[in-house]
Amino acid sequence: MSNNSSILKLFPQPIFKYQVDNYNNINEQLLKYIYELRKKDNEGVKKSNINGWHSRSFDFKEKNNVPNKFYSHINNYIKDVFTKYGWEYNDTNVKCTSMWAIINEKGNFNIEHTHPNNYLSAAYYVKAPDNSGNFKATNPNIINRHIRPKTKEANELNSNSASLKINEGDLLIFPAYIPHSVEENKSEEDRVIVSFNIDIIR
Repeated sequence: MSNNSSILKLFPQPIFKYQVDNYNNINEQLLKYIYELRKKDNEGVKKSNINGWHSRSFDFKEKNNVPNKFYSHINNYIKDVFTKYGWEYNDTNVKCTSMWAIINEKGNFNIEHTHPNNYLSAAYYVKAPDNSGNFKATNPNIINRHIRPKTKEANELNSNSASLKINEGDLLIFPAYIPHSVEENKSEEDRVIVSFNIDIIR
């Protein structure tokens, strides 16, 4: 066989990973805000969380509150994703449609899910102790899950899922249709995540 060949990796499923600048300061504010929310609403809501606490959507009405400060702090990373995609970015119609927090104590996790009716979803790790569980993404190509030969060796062309080790201050931004989950927290400390969705408001 000729060596004159190549693999054209078309239609990728990107996950953009950033280490947020000066994350320690914003994390301190977020942790205080999130634990105060849990005091006021200990039950939270039931979504993908198994035994963990899931907040209701953050309130953005107060202009200078913690959620607004956080969104302003990470907005450049959202713009960077739009740039890498080759999408037009406009402050007037690119909006955060919802934002919430998840606190996972030992033994808690989040089952696989997607975020319909949004362009992008994101997960920001406010607190991520060692052994608190990885972020797992699954190939959204349903055919690849069912019709496939026996795998001799795992590689990026045949893998159905990826498990990502995440650190405090890491921000993941990805297409909202990608199925994802968060593994069980096996540490003795809480894992705290802020998630949000981005949409185009026309």
